[in-house]
Amino acid sequence: MKRQQTLAGTGTLLLFMLRRDRITVPVWMLSIILLVLATLASFESLYPTEEARQDMAATMLNPAAIALTGPGFYLEDYTIGAMISHQMIGMTGIATGLMSIILVIRHTRKEEETGRVELVRASVTGRHAHTTAALLLVLGVNVVLALLLALGMGGMGIDSVTWEGSFLFAASLASVGIVFASIAIVLAQLTEHARGATGLGVGILVAAYGLRAAGDIGNGSLSWLSPIGWAQQTSAYVDNMWSPLLLSAGLSVLLVAIAYPLSSRRDVGAGMVRPRRGRSEASKALTSPIGLAFRLQRTNLLVWSFAMLLIGMSYGSFIGEAENMMDAMDDALNNMLPETGNALFADSIAGMFMTVTAIIASIPALQTVLRLRTEEKEGRIDMLLSGAVSRTRLLGSYFILAFIYCVALMFMAGLGMGIAGSQSMNDSGYLPDLIIAGLNFVPALWVGIGLAAALIGWFPRAAASSWLITIYSFIAVYLGGILQLPEWMMRLSPFHFVPRLPADAFEWPPLLGLTAVALLLAIAGWSGFRQRDLNG
Repeated sequence: MKRQQTLAGTGTLLLFMLRRDRITVPVWMLSIILLVLATLASFESLYPTEEARQDMAATMLNPAAIALTGPGFYLEDYTIGAMISHQMIGMTGIATGLMSIILVIRHTRKEEETGRVELVRASVTGRHAHTTAALLLVLGVNVVLALLLALGMGGMGIDSVTWEGSFLFAASLASVGIVFASIAIVLAQLTEHARGATGLGVGILVAAYGLRAAGDIGNGSLSWLSPIGWAQQTSAYVDNMWSPLLLSAGLSVLLVAIAYPLSSRRDVGAGMVRPRRGRSEASKALTSPIGLAFRLQRTNLLVWSFAMLLIGMSYGSFIGEAENMMDAMDDALNNMLPETGNALFADSIAGMFMTVTAIIASIPALQTVLRLRTEEKEGRIDMLLSGAVSRTRLLGSYFILAFIYCVALMFMAGLGMGIAGSQSMNDSGYLPDLIIAGLNFVPALWVGIGLAAALIGWFPRAAASSWLITIYSFIAVYLGGILQLPEWMMRLSPFHFVPRLPADAFEWPPLLGLTAVALLLAIAGWSGFRQRDLNG
């Protein structure tokens, strides 16, 4: 009876959550399914012969490619099935993990933060109803996604894309989503704010991908510390090993078992980790809009800056492996790269690593400027603007903070990659080179901020669409060369125009052009924000 009381209303809440996500969930699912199926179809047309596929496998025998894709055992017999598993489990695993984190936090911690859970709990609703309904929702979404994806892949009729491999591939992706849903439900108990829980969840997701990359390149044991690594260790379409999924299932059960007791030991709206008590008097910095904007995001800014340093160091430590990998490549690959010496090859890898790092840095950069929209929706901007603060000053504060933050993020990434890269290459000159290479991407990040500003100014309800520039850029960098995307599609990403230092020569015109575009978008956003009603 007691269990029934704690779960009372779960079914009703689940139906309500489905009603709220009737657009969001299908968009997530269709995006992931169409991306995988389109990539699979393109692989079949681009690499129709075994010789073409093995030549492609030869090009993947380098640290940069392995870090971006997956472990090297897929390359031994590079069939279409092995190719799709090798190159897509990691990327789509990030997508399913991110989807699960967002959905869980949206229906748990976010609901508590806004006070809606307290209102619902005043009725006949159990303590664990929201948690259970959110878990059932995300579990169902991942299971349905896996079934549709498996049926789609198996039904394409490609010889090496077997039904067993298709179901294992899809189950691997679902396992990543379920693990990160379980992580998110624990974070929802620990933190008091949705943005903190989401930030920590995304940080753990990035760390899991980094552990997988480090393990696949160097110490293989690190891959077994990552849920994404477990998904790739299933070796779908190659050995079809289901046993790694037991690790995902076990971790998910353990995390859920931890979350429920934590939920019982805290008050509604509160977190297990209490926020640090503030000063009795506000500092002078809080009297200015930019000081307040920084204070609201200080923890997120510091955590992400440190994370970019670690990401840069993890990638930089493998730059020196380029020389060894170059020596180990067969004659076929050497013939494909006739003008590439060891140093130039390492520079190219460093440029690719820095591009991926810059795309990751766009996540916290966009969070910074989109926080203004969050403050507006929750009604806190009205109080600021009712005083002596103008809209121009308020919006400008968030713009300036985001622009400066981009510089700090890429400096930390370049510093980390430069420290580790100079040691792995035994060349101290790599430190300043990679710091400059990181700062080189700042204008591309500014374009994303400018787009978010323009949407906040003119189409505030569509402000979240600014994330598409990050998602598309990742796909273009990740799959652009493999899928042989046309030039016009590559140019849709601002990161495409940035010279990849230190392999390429430094050029001012593209950076100035990106900066001009960012400023024009920011000015457009400022113009719209001044004219429109709040909460528009």
